[in-house]
Amino acid sequence: MNQNDMKKAAALEALKYVQKNAVLGVGTGSTIGYFIDALAEVKECIPGVVSSSEATTRKLKTLGIPVLDLNDVGHFDVYVDGADEINDSMQMIKGGGGALTREKIAAACANTFVCVVDRTKQVNMLGTFPLPVEVIPMAVSYVADELRKIGGNPRLRSVYTTDNGNMILDVHGLKILDPTGMEELINNIPGVVTVGLFARRGADILIVGDEDGVKIQRSATVWVQQDDSRR
Repeated sequence: MNQNDMKKAAALEALKYVQKNAVLGVGTGSTIGYFIDALAEVKECIPGVVSSSEATTRKLKTLGIPVLDLNDVGHFDVYVDGADEINDSMQMIKGGGGALTREKIAAACANTFVCVVDRTKQVNMLGTFPLPVEVIPMAVSYVADELRKIGGNPRLRSVYTTDNGNMILDVHGLKILDPTGMEELINNIPGVVTVGLFARRGADILIVGDEDGVKIQRSATVWVQQDDSRR
């Protein structure tokens, strides 16, 4: 399998966690693109989807999948999304596609977070992938200075504005030994909307596509009904 085949295999496996007659949350990214394509084949089984980005919303609507407002839905059972890096504790860096804030909100509202990745996204320590930080525009310079104080090398993502009208600083050079502590530290910098560390709310189920097919890892406390008939 090449990398795209591994992404597709993981995405197809995630269909098993789609609950009939239940709202689903869907993230953003290339792996999720495969998931949305597959979801279109069973769209009649769900009332609609909470989307994490304008790009995902456009794709869902193009395929005839209803998009619901999170404010009207509240909590929902399952959120499916990818990751830029994920460690053995199922803590992640996300935000390479710029949707980290809405992704974090959607993940917080879900009972179960299903993360789908190819094997190249698995790491022992987070930080090789530059850490995205969404920042209010007037605070970019200040936040960048504060990020340098903790050992990062922040670079403004050029010619880019988030769906929320903000900027992104991609922080290079961090060795994230304590993801939960780093998440809290950066989120407390004035001007930061959120950081792309998903440590306090990591994945509950990890689906990894590799050369041999898919591998699944679950947290100790999660349980969710699977529907094998969707494959």
